[in-house]
Amino acid sequence: MTVPQIVLAELRRLVATPMARLALLALCTVPLLYGGLYLWANQDPQGNLGDVPVALVVADAGAVDDDGATRVVGDEVAERLVDAGDFDWHRVTAASAAAGVEDGTYDFSVTLPASFSADLLSAAGDDPRQARVVLETNDANGYLAGTIGERATDAILASVRESVGEEAAGRLLLALSDIRDGLVDAASGADDLAAGAAQAHDGAGALAAGTTELASGADALADGTAQVASGAHALADGAAPLAAGLSTLQSSTATLPADAAALASGAQQVADGNAQVASVGAQVAGVTSALAADVPQTRADVVALLQAAGLTDAQIADALVPLDALGAAVVDGDAQVQSASGQLQTLASGAQQVADGAARLSAAAPQLAGGIGQAADGATRLSGGAGELADGADAAATGASTLASGAHDAADGAAALDDGLAQLDDGATRLGTGLDDAVAQIPASSPSLRAEQAQTIADPAALDADALTSAGSYGEGLAPFFLSLAAWIGIYALLLIVHPVSRRAVTALRSPVQVGLASWLAPAALGALQMVALFGIVTLALGFTLAVPLGVLGVMLLASAVFAAIVVALNVWLGSVGQFLGLVLMVVQLVTAGGTFPWQTLPGPLAALHHAMPMTYAVEALRQVMYGGSPAIAWHDALVLALFGAGALVLVILGVARMMDHRTLRDLQPSLIG
Repeated sequence: MTVPQIVLAELRRLVATPMARLALLALCTVPLLYGGLYLWANQDPQGNLGDVPVALVVADAGAVDDDGATRVVGDEVAERLVDAGDFDWHRVTAASAAAGVEDGTYDFSVTLPASFSADLLSAAGDDPRQARVVLETNDANGYLAGTIGERATDAILASVRESVGEEAAGRLLLALSDIRDGLVDAASGADDLAAGAAQAHDGAGALAAGTTELASGADALADGTAQVASGAHALADGAAPLAAGLSTLQSSTATLPADAAALASGAQQVADGNAQVASVGAQVAGVTSALAADVPQTRADVVALLQAAGLTDAQIADALVPLDALGAAVVDGDAQVQSASGQLQTLASGAQQVADGAARLSAAAPQLAGGIGQAADGATRLSGGAGELADGADAAATGASTLASGAHDAADGAAALDDGLAQLDDGATRLGTGLDDAVAQIPASSPSLRAEQAQTIADPAALDADALTSAGSYGEGLAPFFLSLAAWIGIYALLLIVHPVSRRAVTALRSPVQVGLASWLAPAALGALQMVALFGIVTLALGFTLAVPLGVLGVMLLASAVFAAIVVALNVWLGSVGQFLGLVLMVVQLVTAGGTFPWQTLPGPLAALHHAMPMTYAVEALRQVMYGGSPAIAWHDALVLALFGAGALVLVILGVARMMDHRTLRDLQPSLIG
């Protein structure tokens, strides 16, 4: 017998009776049902989430926003959720939601509590609070339903955060725009302040110079009035002896008639004395006349200085009161001195006449006595006027000294004012520069620009996913794993009715290689038919997109052939126990192949088995050819699979050789599973 004959004989045995054909057909459809139905059921579960019933409870009581309007953000969120249609949302009461989640009417419920709006809007106040979204799940309705509910709630929170963040950012940007406008106005005002301060600084400099000149003039005025006071005191000192002498003369003339004779002899002496007195009086009159003549000019000079110092008319009038009093006293004293001087001249002339007309002295004695009395009275008045003149001159000197002191104080104040205005000018300039810099750091904005900026701030980053390879759907993502698993299940099911080794062939051929190859080819051929049929379901019925269709079919055929060799080897060496171990090995590969979650998430012992299982390489190779991945990785995985198959075939051949050499008690016992 040849290898093809052995294979055909086994296939004829499998279809010899109607029941055998039905059993073969049923077992051949096992991987088709498993792979096809499972991939169909999981083809696009995420796209069907709109049929998942979810309870939505809006208990939000609303809140008043910054504009004074009442907002119910919960209703806004609920409206967006219902319109989006991501789930089959049902707006119900809290009691209905709780009952529905408990009895399975709803997979989960989402509640927006009464304080939802108030908590969201509290971010703009002094008591910010985090808003809550309440998710209620029931794992009795399905564990994944709760997981999906958590993801849905995360999406709701992200949407709320973006919306609230956009509003908050809009308010912040509007406030910054208002601040910028205020800074622009402040900068303009600071520039005006700097300009005004510069002008005030210039004026203060001029004022300081003028008050310095005023102080110099006031010093000169003080010196002049001091000199006037000194002259007035000298006048008073001279007038007093004169008044005393005239008083004595008046007393002496009381006996003039009786002493006329004696007076005649001494008249010349009196005339000479009177001439000297008249000379002194003329000198005094000259001094007082000069003082009286200087009073108007001195007053005009003082007025001019005070006007130059910036004093008002009222202040000038107050300052001139003592000066005017002094001038009046000087003028009055001058009049009296002039009068006294004239009288002294008259006296001198009279004395001369007395000397010349001693003969007429006796007859004119009464008149002479009266004239002397008048002269004595005039001298007394002259003495009093000179004292008043001295007092006025003292007052004028004191006022001029006070004026000089005040002028110096004004000069010092003007200098300090000039320094202060210089600092104000510098500070205003720096303030204007700083405000201009602040304005430059806050860019100008418009409502549309602020809206775009608020959107960017609320959602600053977007995911730009770039996949080197991509599965078109959830089902296509699981296909490599379930196709590999279906290949193993198909071979395992076939070997429930296919004989691993033909005992007839063992007896007839005596060739371990031929018998071993024949034992593998029969299930491998049937497994290939299963894979072709499953490939048709995946591509035609489910419409999966395959990057390298022939590569996918090739890997499926290779995986089925390798799995056939492995399961046959287990049966050849261990019989029924080997068949059972094939089931165990399938379960182990179910969790270690990394078909659903990354294999790195497995516990340590299971993760260590990942690279030791053939299904690992079948899954990885199918991923590469289905999604357009790396050809090098696909060829590497295919080579590893081929090595697993070659090793299993070697074990099959060795097992057949052992069976040809000797029989064991196990070979004579019937199989536990047929």
